[in-house]
Amino acid sequence: MTTLESYNHVSPDSGHPTILHPNFNSRIKDWVPPDDLRKEVDPPKDRALFADPAKKLLFSAAKVTDLTESIGTLLEDVQLSQLSEVQLDELALLVSERGVVYFRGQDLTTDSQVKLFEHFGILDKHPAQKEVRHVTIKGSTADYRRDSVYTPWPQAGWHADTSFEINPPSYSMLRMEEHPEVGGDTAWVSQYGLFDALSPTYQKLFENLHAVHTSRLQYDTILDLWGVGPNRPPIDTHHPAVITHPVTGLKAWNVNEGFVTGFAELKKQESDKLLEFSNFHIHSADDHLVRWKWRVGDVAMWDNRAVLHRVIPGKYKAGSRRGVRTTVFGSKPRLDPESESREQREKRLAGEEQKDNKESTLHA
Repeated sequence: MTTLESYNHVSPDSGHPTILHPNFNSRIKDWVPPDDLRKEVDPPKDRALFADPAKKLLFSAAKVTDLTESIGTLLEDVQLSQLSEVQLDELALLVSERGVVYFRGQDLTTDSQVKLFEHFGILDKHPAQKEVRHVTIKGSTADYRRDSVYTPWPQAGWHADTSFEINPPSYSMLRMEEHPEVGGDTAWVSQYGLFDALSPTYQKLFENLHAVHTSRLQYDTILDLWGVGPNRPPIDTHHPAVITHPVTGLKAWNVNEGFVTGFAELKKQESDKLLEFSNFHIHSADDHLVRWKWRVGDVAMWDNRAVLHRVIPGKYKAGSRRGVRTTVFGSKPRLDPESESREQREKRLAGEEQKDNKESTLHA
């Protein structure tokens, strides 16, 4: 973090950096991105929509353990490299439903991971990455609470990968190649659960709003901190603050602290207060959270339409954490007002089952 421009301008009175708008930094002001802004694309049909809802072939090949009630499933005694296309489709469906799925001790290489992940769609390219097929993920060993004073982007914040894109990613996969023995965990939180945890009044409020997702804060910080040039100009998109997941048909909250700066329909003070609540809401959702302790060879696959995630900062040795992430494009986020929440569906299905059992008893 000492490469931030602000750290080169120390106040003689406080001994701390003065706060400079990053555009005073010539690295940011003078950068010309080589690529154009993206246009909306129509991605291939989601592989989860081809899957057997019972996932029989996948479950017959693995030991299945749900890690919490709301989110996260561990599949053991299975190698991703050995799964058939049918099993991969069932995996996509499981990820859409459970948010994130974990595997231990995988034998994938970068090349085989890329080849496997191409099954799920068109590979996405992060604005900062030079390699089209994948991006290298490291850890966070700085004090993000202090450094957030001097950089506009909350680097340790909860986010869905590049949610500012017109076509945000659907699935992401991270394979860990190097990792400290302690520290560097990643946490995920369910956006199905975050929506359910709102009061009915707030659910209706968010359903009538568009969240302003922007890459501008990350764009400036990439140039300031990493010293590399983003491939594309910064972009602002207005996505529904509540979306209907295109696979599960469930409502999911679509707000995150990494890329959302406000709400399009609100006045600034209203927007700021609701954004403050939104960030509190995410951080208080322990009942919809799962935290993963990585080992070398572990793989996690998650659905950016259903979960948010963040790396947990730590004091482990810098450079001791390295993973390879692949992502694929999703469809443009939309809300179907007639869709139901996960909690509503569970109650409806329970009621239907109770009715069927009652009718069976009457006809017995």
